[in-house]
Amino acid sequence: MNLNYSELLHAFLPEASLVVGAVLVLSIDLFSGRGRSLAERLNVAVVIGLLALASALYHTCAAGTGGATFGGVLMLDALGRATRLGVLALTALTLGLLPGTARLRNPAEFVAIILLAACGFTVMAVAQQLLLGFVALELASLSLYILAGFDKSSPASAEAGLKYFLFGGVSAAFMLFGFSLLYGLTGSIELPEIARQLNVVHTGPLLIAALVMVLVGFGFKAAAAPFHLWAPDVYEGAPVSSAALIASASKLAGLTLFTRLLWAGFGPASGGDAILSAAPGWLPVLALLAAASLLIGNLGALVQTNVRRLLAYSAIAHAGALLIGVMVAGAKSGPAPLLYYAFTYGLATIGAFGVIAVVDRAGRCQAITDLAGLHRRSPFLAGCLAIFILSLAGIPPLAGFFGKFTVFAAALKSFGLNSSMGALSLFAIAMSAIGLYYYLVILKQALVAAPANETPPAIPVSPAAKLTLLVLAAALVLLGVFPSLLIDVISG
Repeated sequence: MNLNYSELLHAFLPEASLVVGAVLVLSIDLFSGRGRSLAERLNVAVVIGLLALASALYHTCAAGTGGATFGGVLMLDALGRATRLGVLALTALTLGLLPGTARLRNPAEFVAIILLAACGFTVMAVAQQLLLGFVALELASLSLYILAGFDKSSPASAEAGLKYFLFGGVSAAFMLFGFSLLYGLTGSIELPEIARQLNVVHTGPLLIAALVMVLVGFGFKAAAAPFHLWAPDVYEGAPVSSAALIASASKLAGLTLFTRLLWAGFGPASGGDAILSAAPGWLPVLALLAAASLLIGNLGALVQTNVRRLLAYSAIAHAGALLIGVMVAGAKSGPAPLLYYAFTYGLATIGAFGVIAVVDRAGRCQAITDLAGLHRRSPFLAGCLAIFILSLAGIPPLAGFFGKFTVFAAALKSFGLNSSMGALSLFAIAMSAIGLYYYLVILKQALVAAPANETPPAIPVSPAAKLTLLVLAAALVLLGVFPSLLIDVISG
């Protein structure tokens, strides 16, 4: 293999920007942060983090879509570029919603770890090799474990970090064992070569075991049922910005990585179009995971009284719909519907967590009833929350509606209404209708219910949080009315 290291350096300029930014954040805080207040240290760290993300965005756009590079280890295509841009944008928006200094005693370390997580996300987007994809996934996962347990003053945060670490470690073990079996069967860790070998390797017990292990690991990472048990506790206990990053940029990068693995690498072992048939392959298993996620996520959310746990079960339900996007990514529609849905879902989720964070700083926001009277305490927050929740529910003309529409329409167009994929899509639509109920419960408290006090105190909103929430709300409206703005970027 003829390796050109200048190509590798050029391809990894976005990641280099993020790593340099992380080092700068830590260095500046180490040498000049001792005499500053926590608020000043947080502001400096956020500014440097945003500059690093802006540099990474620039280098991602400049890299273009040149295809396979560095001996085929990296794939700089439209899918990789769109995912890189998406995760960098979502990470930047997350920085605008960092917790206050009362709960963030080490702001430089927190921002640096967010940048390292983003570095893992961007490598996941372009990896075309099992080993590189796994290393990138674990870099992002280890960063997220730390972020989940970062609030030292909260026992719930420590519990969230521990549970996330234990579940994530088990899923990594399953996935790595599956990769090792695939390497033994095909003799390669390069996705194109694996696909060529699987065309001639007969489906046997060893291949089935390898695919099942990879899908188990994938199910843990995506919070898909029945591997979802970590999600409610992590969403509830982790710092709000950490939970927002886990639910948005992490999910977008993970779905891209596994779409590439499943279709570019394991495509010959998909099992055919009859996804609910007894044909061996990963497609029928993925369909079962999608159906289970849709059912458990929506039914589990109906009985939740904690708003963050409700959003966790909502994420499980959305994971089921996103898995349908993964399944149709190998059809004529390609990955564009999946990426559009995942990105707009990330915007709405960050926004919902952002409103929760602002309300929580002013008092408490754990139970859904803590949002009662929000329209009187802060009409701005109530209006933004309405946009975010309605987008998650899939109400037009917001981007969440078009995201679901593109995925389900692509499934029906590719496989037909009378196919098993058509039945799965109709089931997903029915589950989305059920989901309207628990989303309206949140809106009822925020927009209709009376506050606990007759004269409730107003909720202060910092300029950074106000700007971030405005950008998120405007993006959901704009991308819902003009979806081609994002579709054109994704399609290259």
